[in-house]
Amino acid sequence: MTEISILPARLANQIAAGEVVERPASVVKELVENSIDAGATRIDIDIEKGGSKLIRVRDNGKGIAKQELELALSRHATSKIKSLDDLEAILSLGFRGEALASISSVSRLTLTSRTPTQEQAWSAYSEGREMQVKLQPTAHPVGSTVEVLDLFFNTPARRKFLRTEKTEFAHIEELLKRIALSRFDITINLRHNGKMIKQYRAAKSEAQWEKRVQSVCGTAFARHMLRVELEHQGLKLSGWITSPQGARMQSDLQYCYVNGRMMKDKLINHAIRQCYQLSLRPEQYAAYVLFIEIDPHQVDVNVHPAKHEVRFHQARLVHDFIHQTLIDALRQIDQTIATDSRRDSAFAVTPPSAVDRRTATDDALVKSVPAEPNIGYSPPDRQQREASAIRHASAYPNAAGYSSKGVSDEPASSYSKPVRSQPKSEPNKAITAQDTRLYQELLTVDNPQTALKAHKLGKALSIVSDRYLLLQTDVGPALLNLARAQVLKLQRQLSVADRELISQPLLIPLALKVDESEICYLKQNAAVLQRFAIQLMFKSNSRVMVMAVPQPLRNQNLQALFSALLLRLANESSLNSNQLSGWIAEQIADSEKSYTLSEAVQLMSELEGASAQSLDLSDNTLIQTVDFSTQIKAFTHE
Repeated sequence: MTEISILPARLANQIAAGEVVERPASVVKELVENSIDAGATRIDIDIEKGGSKLIRVRDNGKGIAKQELELALSRHATSKIKSLDDLEAILSLGFRGEALASISSVSRLTLTSRTPTQEQAWSAYSEGREMQVKLQPTAHPVGSTVEVLDLFFNTPARRKFLRTEKTEFAHIEELLKRIALSRFDITINLRHNGKMIKQYRAAKSEAQWEKRVQSVCGTAFARHMLRVELEHQGLKLSGWITSPQGARMQSDLQYCYVNGRMMKDKLINHAIRQCYQLSLRPEQYAAYVLFIEIDPHQVDVNVHPAKHEVRFHQARLVHDFIHQTLIDALRQIDQTIATDSRRDSAFAVTPPSAVDRRTATDDALVKSVPAEPNIGYSPPDRQQREASAIRHASAYPNAAGYSSKGVSDEPASSYSKPVRSQPKSEPNKAITAQDTRLYQELLTVDNPQTALKAHKLGKALSIVSDRYLLLQTDVGPALLNLARAQVLKLQRQLSVADRELISQPLLIPLALKVDESEICYLKQNAAVLQRFAIQLMFKSNSRVMVMAVPQPLRNQNLQALFSALLLRLANESSLNSNQLSGWIAEQIADSEKSYTLSEAVQLMSELEGASAQSLDLSDNTLIQTVDFSTQIKAFTHE
């Protein structure tokens, strides 16, 4: 019969290390949080070989006294809570007192510290199973340094399961991004193998906060973000969310904090998802950086070993508060976009002249064009386009062979509106039909009916607004819509008109829960799906397995794609090959992607090589010519 006995302290510490020290990033998290709790305003992290060789965290906090150094490396030793009352209102990041003891049990750990009242710094060294702490004097400024060498050196089985150096460092880098967003007032420096990788300077003003958010989340997030802040009945929500246009294809920019603690809480995530459910597709994810401040007595942070989740005493109140605050913010975004759209349309109808020095005839022509109501955008009619061209021409009298001398006094036949009479000191001037024809070349861009069409794409020049490619075609410069080009590329890759798609089996087949009607739709379209190399296996009346898909779909979100496909079949019941290829291409294309020049050139090459058929360059949704004649004349005749 086996005997029950108490585990030795060293063995218990190593078992506890399995909860605290999952990988090098776990060590960095515990040490940096200790530095923050110590009141540090600067934290320097040095990493070697992804953290398996060295992790060093240095801070300028209040330090640890000499007589407490050895105790600090003991299990369940902490200065952050003293009683049960303290546990019910935790404001510090750490409180269990397991981190240093667990880390030292699987590494060679040196803790060096000095308090402001001490003249001499002291270091405590502990190594592996022995756990015997050795104290010795050393030189060190006020603050603490924890050096962790040879992580898992005495547990080779755990060391074996570490990932590559690059992967482990990526986890550390992501962790420090989260910490950098939680404390704007702290400077954080990260080095890897002696090279400075990240440097987050302390931010004091809101403008500096936004710069740090941009440095962590990227320019695309900053371009679509909106500041939110609301406080109600002891609850405060602040931070930044993005408009639906800033959504992403993965949940990598979702940062949430409760009283400064990093969270991955299900209740919070559910409230945020509900806010975006009507504005995002199933495969899209919202991006946000949010801070929740709540009375510490109203939240329990001691419910998860890694402290990633919390429990709110009034969960429904917190959920509804977050939901309502973000819903109001998203409505504000919608109103702003609508207002900007109306303002932009007003400028599009009556654009300002290139220069302020207009002639009297120019003034007359401007006032003869009626102003459009400021609602939405409608394409300008021919008379407005011609008036716009003549205004630009009259600002530069020598352009297009125009001369202000000898202009006929007969009114132009193409204008029904009267031209305002001029002062008696000047003869009454008007524009003739003959003069109007001289400026028809300036109307090419405004009138898609007469725009020149390119016969080949030509040379790529530059990226415009992240989503368009400026080309030099055989008829001059043109803009290529890269989002449309991506859809066409995918549509051609999925085309079954001139070739047969090859099925690629899924490593793990996708299981779909369906009802009887959806099974009927799939069976009715089985032949079309088979042509697209989509292999289905019907397991029962409520389950279908997706066994294989063509290569363009291999790395897509198949769960979301087939859910949308079932919804589409429920509405239309059947699809032909062309409809299905176009619909799938639109579903999987990333319409919000920002391109670099090299990516755009690669997309052009893939588009041209996706099919033997030539591109339809008369498609105005794909390519449009650009006319710079007005700008060139402005440089020439200024």
